[in-house]
Amino acid sequence: MKNLSFFVWVFIAFVFVSCSDKNPVLTIDGGQIQGVPTATKGVIAYKGVPFAAPPVGDLRWKEPQPVVAWEGVKIADKYGAAAWQTAWDPNSFYGREWRASGSVPFDEDCLYLNVWTPAAGQKNKKLPVAMWIHGGGYREGFGFEPEMDGGEDWASRGVILVSVTYRLGIFGFFSHPLLSDESPNKVSGNYGVMDQAAALKWIHENIAQFGGDPNNITIFGQSAGAGSVQTLCASPISRKLVAKAISMSGGGLNGGRPGMLLDTAMVLNQRMMDHFEINSLEQMRSLSFDEMTKMVLDYSAATGKRMMMAPVIDNYFLTGTFSDMAKANEIPDVPYMFGFTANDMNDMSKPIGDFCALRAEKSSKPAYAYLFSRQLPGDSAGAFHSSDLWYIFHSFRHSWRPFNAGDEELSLKMVDYWTNFAKYGNPNGNTDGVWTAYTPQSPKFMVLDVDGEKATFTMTDTPEFKGPAPLR
Repeated sequence: MKNLSFFVWVFIAFVFVSCSDKNPVLTIDGGQIQGVPTATKGVIAYKGVPFAAPPVGDLRWKEPQPVVAWEGVKIADKYGAAAWQTAWDPNSFYGREWRASGSVPFDEDCLYLNVWTPAAGQKNKKLPVAMWIHGGGYREGFGFEPEMDGGEDWASRGVILVSVTYRLGIFGFFSHPLLSDESPNKVSGNYGVMDQAAALKWIHENIAQFGGDPNNITIFGQSAGAGSVQTLCASPISRKLVAKAISMSGGGLNGGRPGMLLDTAMVLNQRMMDHFEINSLEQMRSLSFDEMTKMVLDYSAATGKRMMMAPVIDNYFLTGTFSDMAKANEIPDVPYMFGFTANDMNDMSKPIGDFCALRAEKSSKPAYAYLFSRQLPGDSAGAFHSSDLWYIFHSFRHSWRPFNAGDEELSLKMVDYWTNFAKYGNPNGNTDGVWTAYTPQSPKFMVLDVDGEKATFTMTDTPEFKGPAPLR
């Protein structure tokens, strides 16, 4: 009986050790951390991992600071808060599509990222890594929106997915002379994209713990997230860490974005603060998000001036527009993938084609172009701006739309294309395939669509923009 008890305890210990090995405690910046198993075998999720200090109190409107250390083992089982923003109206078009965000907490303490990996603790695995940057006009959104719930699908294909939350709106992109004066770099206003750069640096320094390759990081984003991808590629602070880049519905060689200079932004924002007789950092930092939002609205109503909250050219983080940097060949010499949707906000075929042609002129690395043309089932909105998110994350379970077998086939193939690009810099994989790079000699877009219940993949030099979607 004693021998039997001994073997039972040995078996229990073996099971415990085996489970621990599959979900090991990792040591990262700040302390130790342990993730949670997902429904996908072998994939561990780490939610709410801090990549910088909470930007609150005296750290509001300051460059991201190092992570604050913690005691013991942090169990990374909950997402961090989303950045302060105005929630979607649940009766608006996107409020219905994204199921709104009423249950998601908003907070200034928002600098967290999330990791899905099939190789936790395997430092020598060196899997490719993809850092996702959400869109939302630099005013709203968060890295774990339901339509972006694709970590398990990506990790199951051997790509570690990291989603990032960053400061938004008036907390993320507010410039003022007093803020620039106190900054060690004499700048203000690019806090949100500095957060993204800090997350990219964190990934580079810590991702080996999760089984990732710090020298193979793809950055990808949609809408303002695509603009952010371009900003990170243009910035001398972050561009050396980019191994590949995907820009979704962010245009290409667009000319003047970001176009506002820091000095201009500071003057405009100082005038707004002067309008309300707020002339000290202490006063500004004492204001709540709701108070500042009301001030922006009241000031616009009183003066007719609209406050722009987006990246600025500050001659530190950004020394020029993405287009200017691309033309000067001062962006990463890496593979690129640029695309848009057939009912996007505008026709992006020329700026994207121009960018890809420029890369063919300046580099031997490929640039791929695509058009997502699927007219979504359920209404007449078509391939509207952001409609491709359900496909690249294979997240149909979070949508009300009646997707069919063709949509499922298209989504699975798109996840393959995007993860192949993260692995090889080639959406086809490590061999030639249907999707060819865009060049002046062969100016081809991949058109991603569904015909009946069958996905279609067609190369064309005449991508058909169908006009902006009729959103209500």
